[in-house]
Amino acid sequence: MTMTRYRKRCLAWLCLLPLAFALTGCDGLLPSLGGPPPNLYTLTPKNTFAAGLPQAKWQLVVEEPVASGGLNVDRIALRASATEMKYFARARWTERAPRMFQTLLVESFENSGAIVAVGRKAIGLRSDYNLKTEMREFQAEYFDANGIPNVRVRLNAKLVKLPRRAIIASKTFEAVIKSEGTEMRQVIKAFDRALGKVLRHTVEWTLRTPKN
Repeated sequence: MTMTRYRKRCLAWLCLLPLAFALTGCDGLLPSLGGPPPNLYTLTPKNTFAAGLPQAKWQLVVEEPVASGGLNVDRIALRASATEMKYFARARWTERAPRMFQTLLVESFENSGAIVAVGRKAIGLRSDYNLKTEMREFQAEYFDANGIPNVRVRLNAKLVKLPRRAIIASKTFEAVIKSEGTEMRQVIKAFDRALGKVLRHTVEWTLRTPKN
């Protein structure tokens, strides 16, 4: 390589350095080179339900929730205002949020003890009903000046009767839980409590809606 070509290549790299440093300052655009790996978090299914739930004699498929692009990721969302979404640094869910939600919803149905034939669409279950859901809110909200967030979870559910694919009922479930503090473990605990309320109400409503 001639000296002239070498100097041109060095100059090109020097010109790119400011852009690289700028991008690393933007949350999530570039991975941190040599930095610590992100902490992984998961949530828990619901185990307790209202007494007297009807025993389902029908089969249910729980579809993966639909979610906007900002929530259809494994990153943990936060909002400092109603129109701005960001993510916690060095923190991830163990899988995409809608996929995690689906897994926990199936497990919650199983934990209710009121339905045996429940599963994902992928397992090939020939269902009598499909549960279609949409994740509309799933974030920590830092709207207050004290810096302690509320966690908001909101899910719209539609119960679809097969084979006609007719929607027989629709309902939205929402829970807002105040975090006990600003530490990540406290925020995750608030996520778990808010999601638990939504899971419980979704399971109970689904089991009570069809006519056995």
